[in-house]
Amino acid sequence: MPDQLSPSIDIMLADSNPLVLTAMSELFDRDPRFSLVATSATAEGFLGTVMRVPVQVGVVDWHLPVLGAAKLIEVLREQENAPRFVVYGDAGGDMARLAMQAGAAGFVARSGAVEGLLDTCAEVAAGKMVFPFIDVRQMQQDPIHSLSRKERAMLEALAKGLSNRELAKELQISTNTVKFHLSNVYEKLSVKNRTQAIAYFYSSQFTGGQK
Repeated sequence: MPDQLSPSIDIMLADSNPLVLTAMSELFDRDPRFSLVATSATAEGFLGTVMRVPVQVGVVDWHLPVLGAAKLIEVLREQENAPRFVVYGDAGGDMARLAMQAGAAGFVARSGAVEGLLDTCAEVAAGKMVFPFIDVRQMQQDPIHSLSRKERAMLEALAKGLSNRELAKELQISTNTVKFHLSNVYEKLSVKNRTQAIAYFYSSQFTGGQK
């Protein structure tokens, strides 16, 4: 039995509904492929736990309070030994695409089969990306989602009209680091200077960049 010989997959679950959390916990406890390490009812609780006790896979509700899954993934994706995330939520709309843009490795519809969630988690732990059909062209049209947390903070500060020296002071980094981050921001947004970057930032707020 390969699954029994293979090391179990350390996993953590997060959902604000205690009934859902209990049901999912029992589900993973019964599957020999997984070792349930912890559960949480909030994104903050998940973050605090996983920083102390790393896991391979995190399974989270897209609307997890208070931060939400997108912010949780964004914060953790820059950490060493960050878990790979499987997000679940409503099948309709852009949720799967938004989850992918946030940095999740998989998405499962809340209404899907139980086996689908388990299999998706196993595949994600093996390094795969598991998503329903997503029009990648829509993702390419919104490159602001490719910015790291630090780069997004830089762009938001830049939009206030701050100089490089003022940016360094506000973000508590050196001016050389400011220049480095700005160069990355320009490249990812395909702009040539700070004026174009600011224009892109404000246009994204009115054309779908905001939540």
